[in-house]
Amino acid sequence: MQLSVADLANTRFALSPLWEVVASIRVLKAPGEHLLHRRWVGRAAQRLRGADLRQLFDLVPVPTASLPAFLAPPPATSTPDFGTELAAVRALDTGLIRDGLEALPPTPAVERFREDVPAGLERLATAIETYWEAALAPWWPRIRTLCESDLLYRSRVLAEGGARRLFADLDPRVSWDAGGTLRIENPLFDRTEPLGGRGLLLVPSVFGGERIFSVSAEPWQPTVRYSPRGLGLLWRAPDREAEAGLVGVVGPTRAALLTALSEPATTTELATRCRLSAGGVSQQLRLLLRAGLVTRHRIGRRVLYARTLAAESLLEAGE
Repeated sequence: MQLSVADLANTRFALSPLWEVVASIRVLKAPGEHLLHRRWVGRAAQRLRGADLRQLFDLVPVPTASLPAFLAPPPATSTPDFGTELAAVRALDTGLIRDGLEALPPTPAVERFREDVPAGLERLATAIETYWEAALAPWWPRIRTLCESDLLYRSRVLAEGGARRLFADLDPRVSWDAGGTLRIENPLFDRTEPLGGRGLLLVPSVFGGERIFSVSAEPWQPTVRYSPRGLGLLWRAPDREAEAGLVGVVGPTRAALLTALSEPATTTELATRCRLSAGGVSQQLRLLLRAGLVTRHRIGRRVLYARTLAAESLLEAGE
């Protein structure tokens, strides 16, 4: 793709929780190709058991030749929340959705979508919401922390070395030559036309895998989704040194609970892990919830607790 001065001026960064929904479905459908996420796969698959997600999963074929852009439109703001992005999908023009469906294999769920796009869109939005709550919301603070750290780093690189250094450091499969052409090593993406001043949107993607995903179709801003720095540390459990650093801030019991929440857990599970009474854990979780250090999510009959971005930052500071 050809980047003009106007395109460089309009280049920006953003996060996209909705894109992580789409990308993570590819991981669940082919877990052997994404061993980095094996801990997440086991837990997510367990929580999704029994949910009717056939239409959603059929819209994300594996192996993936292409994906309908309407599943995760490039975000209009830099840090949209999941609800904002899902509302944007619900408001999409039916013509855009029909165009996206044409490129998909004709499974029964896809054909049913084609027959009644408005009804299919509502089923899709409901399925995405179900998937998000079960498989991604409990881990989103951790994912967001990693992506936000990457965006801060990229912003510094751009400020210090300009666009040339930014693209040189972004990903080995992305390069920018002296003629202003941005090249992406993707056999399915070979567009070389100018962007027309629309600029470029750069989105870090935790679940993208060993591939660059791009969007160039109208009416969306051209987008490149790449793997963030530090991805190999995403599912690492904090060590005991980090817990020790937290003790002086939140106390030994709450420090132990935050450390034990390396993955979402129920009150009973935390009580077992930390060798505490269920009542004591509940009391401490209420305090952590009030302080904004944990979140609570109901999955069926289970209530899961997860660390927030603030808690992740505290743990990182303690290491």
